[in-house]
Amino acid sequence: MEEQNDSLVRVTIYGQEYTVKAKADPSYIVSVANFVNEKMEEVENSLTTVQSPLRIAILAAMNITDELFGSNKDKEELSHKIDEKTMFLVDLIEEKLNEDT
Repeated sequence: MEEQNDSLVRVTIYGQEYTVKAKADPSYIVSVANFVNEKMEEVENSLTTVQSPLRIAILAAMNITDELFGSNKDKEELSHKIDEKTMFLVDLIEEKLNEDT
């Protein structure tokens, strides 16, 4: 099995440059950094007073986490619905097969 080497990627988040070392594709790391930067800018733009970068980062992290939790909940609900429909179809097929025998 081929081992993927760590990449060093320079990104800018909220005006600060960071060097990120990761096994992920560099373009993916840049996309993640851009997403975080956008969320921080959204938070900053939604505030009526100037806040510290740390506070903006914490609020952005909370917003991102809220989105993640919401997506996970939606995924679980969808999975549950799919399971229910699958079981309904399996029961329907079994009934039909039993009628034919």
